[in-house]
Amino acid sequence: MEIVKNTVVTLDYTVRDTQGNMVDDGAQPLVYLHGGYDGIFPLLEEALHGKKTGDKFQIKLQPDDAFGDYDESLVMVEERALFPDTIEIGMAFERVGEDGEDDMIFRVTDIEGDKVVVDGNHPLAGEALVFDVTVSEVRAASAEEVTHGHVHGPHGHHH
Repeated sequence: MEIVKNTVVTLDYTVRDTQGNMVDDGAQPLVYLHGGYDGIFPLLEEALHGKKTGDKFQIKLQPDDAFGDYDESLVMVEERALFPDTIEIGMAFERVGEDGEDDMIFRVTDIEGDKVVVDGNHPLAGEALVFDVTVSEVRAASAEEVTHGHVHGPHGHHH
């Protein structure tokens, strides 16, 4: 079966940075609803369109096509007193937006004395990514999956 709109696609994949370092070993297959439902990066979805089970390919996504460019304005230094005593480097928290702004996830990147550095960039922002992909399964989506805009069942979303 060919990958077209409203098919459920299962991919075996790995993701590396441009230096060849493993970013995602694809331990779990990626399963998504094809056809503009925002389940995967648009450029990757475009490259998959028309492929069939067993097809293999490699695609490089530039930062703009993946997690975006690194934005220095999303790095902030905050007072240590604003955080719980158990704060550690690597912890993440959601910062609730003000005046209708979207909520954002920030990671703690440094703690020095009474200051904490937080970063709202995705950890892979600014990175080009190389995907090695094998299409392992393609099936027609159910009416419910299409209505909900995502995959149900094994490896997909469950209600």
